[in-house]
Amino acid sequence: MLDTAQNRPDLPPEIARRRTFAIISHPDAGKTTLTEKFLLFGGAIQMAGQVRAKGEARRTRSDFMQMEKDRGISVSASAMSFDFKEFRFNLVDTPGHSDFSEDTYRTLTAVDAAVMVIDGAKGVESQTRKLFEVCRLRDLPILTFCNKMDRESRDVFEIIDEIQENLAIDVTPASWPIGQGRDFLGCYDILRDRLELMDRADRNKVAESIEINGLDDPKLAEHVPAALLAQLREELEMARELLPKLNPQAVLEGHMTPIWFGSAINSFGVKELMNGIGLYGPEPQIQSATPREILPEESKVSGFVFKVQANMDPKHRDRVAFVRMASGHFKRGMKLTHVRSKKPMAISNPVLFLASDRELAEEAWAGDIIGIPNHGQLRIGDTLTEGEALRVTGIPSFAPELLQGVRAGDPMKSKHLEKALMQFAEEGAAKVFKPSIGSGFIVGVVGQLQFEVLASRIEMEYGLPVRFEASQFTSARWVNGDRVAVDKFVTANKQHIAHDHDGDIVYLTRLQWDIDRIERDHPEVKLTATKEMMV
Repeated sequence: MLDTAQNRPDLPPEIARRRTFAIISHPDAGKTTLTEKFLLFGGAIQMAGQVRAKGEARRTRSDFMQMEKDRGISVSASAMSFDFKEFRFNLVDTPGHSDFSEDTYRTLTAVDAAVMVIDGAKGVESQTRKLFEVCRLRDLPILTFCNKMDRESRDVFEIIDEIQENLAIDVTPASWPIGQGRDFLGCYDILRDRLELMDRADRNKVAESIEINGLDDPKLAEHVPAALLAQLREELEMARELLPKLNPQAVLEGHMTPIWFGSAINSFGVKELMNGIGLYGPEPQIQSATPREILPEESKVSGFVFKVQANMDPKHRDRVAFVRMASGHFKRGMKLTHVRSKKPMAISNPVLFLASDRELAEEAWAGDIIGIPNHGQLRIGDTLTEGEALRVTGIPSFAPELLQGVRAGDPMKSKHLEKALMQFAEEGAAKVFKPSIGSGFIVGVVGQLQFEVLASRIEMEYGLPVRFEASQFTSARWVNGDRVAVDKFVTANKQHIAHDHDGDIVYLTRLQWDIDRIERDHPEVKLTATKEMMV
């Protein structure tokens, strides 16, 4: 996100009320449950299902793939839009599993802020740290929710210290928990001087809220046992002396994170967090692009594809491109220019997502996320505009860390396999390389679980059993340099050369020694581990 100049005009009200954010966390910190409760309070669903609920009716709304439902994990990012008070929330739920970090990384290019979910007992875990680094690279504002306070959790100061030390960001408490584990009663809302009490009986019920005047109000004693009240007063006094006060500007610049405490499964603390996103979260921001930045208040429409999801609806072989609107007011049926191919596209059936339910989007504003069904024209990194040749930058593609060969169970179906693999490559689910010598394909992924997901999806969506087998190669690098040098390099290293699904030249390596040798013998050629996703 870029520094906004102070002299910019106010955004049009429809754009200013948009809040587009992602939820990031370590697997199992309660991210999907929190997403459910957001939808519940936004009025988008009537009843929240637990991730491992009984019966199809109460499956979580944001996990739509069969595998996600079976395992209770999220493996693909999904988008949801809903209203809360005067705000319009666009929430992108990211995969928590580390094997899908590339999907998460790209998702974070399409949002203006992130909500970081931390488990009260475990604190900052490895995956949280990785995702946080990505937010840090982009100076994304972060709001923190410390979940599972109704279970045995760590000391609050300890949690806050850990966030400050590990993530090098100032933390300011927006609420303070009263008791923990079995004794957890609720929170003291520091920002609004209220007492929030948790109802353990009904998990979908919004907590009771009692207005009080400061910590010396006698009303407190009616609701909080004496020992816990004394502890609360003492801790808050320490917190006020030791921790910084909330500075909205520092939050927007990504230097400070407000932290709320609660229990998502008991619907507690979620509403306060949502109020916080509305009040302290950023409006739609300027988008970096070439040859110029895109301002959200521009009247011309522009947007970019940050994710492609194939076969969301198994009955139809559909592919939906998730597009983040960067500027303007989009209306259904508009013709937009597809910048990469320079062709106009009539966007006649764009969809808005309410998790797995979709409805036609009659209109969308800068900050919104819409889905455009298409047959492979749209790829990750594509920009759509009203004619101007703008290209959104900063959407990366990473070199895979694991490579395996792939074969169809039925050798007659190799053409089908090629089609399926190309589809997943364009979706960004895997890298697919076609070696120059020999037949077959090599598939590259970031984590082992992706091979299982791919095999199960190819079988379910294409009726094609496949098997992955060991490859002699361990990593891949994109080859850059001037044409003559690259041609000479390719001729000399034929057995290592492959092409990715965009047709770019890739060098497959067995050992780090291969890479060192190329740097030594071919200084005019550059091997890179990332490539920017635009053509």
